[in-house]
Amino acid sequence: MELHAGDRVIRWREHPLVMGILNVTPDSFFDGGRFIDPQVAVAHAVQMVEEGADLLDIGAESTRPGSNPVDEAEERRRLIPVVAAVAKVVAIPISVDTSKAAVAQAAIDAGAVIVNDVTALRGDPAMPDVIARNRSGVVLMHMQGTPRTMQQAPGYRNVVEDVSAFFEERLRCAADKLISRSRIILDPGIGFGKLLLDNLDLLAGLRTFSQFDCPVLVGVSRKAFLGKLTDRPVDDRVWGTAAAVALAVEHGARILRVHDVQAMRDVVKVATAIARRPHASLREQHA
Repeated sequence: MELHAGDRVIRWREHPLVMGILNVTPDSFFDGGRFIDPQVAVAHAVQMVEEGADLLDIGAESTRPGSNPVDEAEERRRLIPVVAAVAKVVAIPISVDTSKAAVAQAAIDAGAVIVNDVTALRGDPAMPDVIARNRSGVVLMHMQGTPRTMQQAPGYRNVVEDVSAFFEERLRCAADKLISRSRIILDPGIGFGKLLLDNLDLLAGLRTFSQFDCPVLVGVSRKAFLGKLTDRPVDDRVWGTAAAVALAVEHGARILRVHDVQAMRDVVKVATAIARRPHASLREQHA
């Protein structure tokens, strides 16, 4: 499998890719305010690369449940200097977490090659043209509602089937906008307009989304559903995250979006080794 993103070709080899999260926001649910200073943000980006990140995802607008949107000027002010500075010091591909076309274009000009759009091209009518014109990679994420409203009684007939139907429709839209499927990543949107059982059903049913021949990104890192399962605060959810990441790998995730890069890279490696172990009959043939 390959992902084409700008002038980059991202390939999968031994194990799924680890995407490190860099939030340059004052209000993200876990690390809000920690990396608002550009120098601190760049240092953390370098640290995540040293810890084994394959990709970086930089965002300047919180999409936690109940959050309010940030205007374009403020998002650009927070984001673009950091993207430009990080692009100068890391070699791995940079994703930018935005749903605004003008912000995405500025970030691409600064060095980003993937746009992580939580609205899946529904939020800004100019976004598909930005993706197509720049030949960028794009993450199409499922979300019911908006970040401000998404946890207000979300409901599904069958969450896996409903998200599959959403992906099918979004892929048709992308094709109509001349966005090649080789540039698309799918994200079922764990925690975005989902109840606890919805999140569990999606994680258990990840292989359903392999029908679309796009890499599946999963973001479970320290999220609220883990707190509900473990009764632990956000700062103490690394072990719950590890369990969810391991099972996501087992069920077909190709990109894991995480805060704790070093620990989760180890989880990904071990889970992959177990999932891809040779079958007993094959071992006997090559003994």
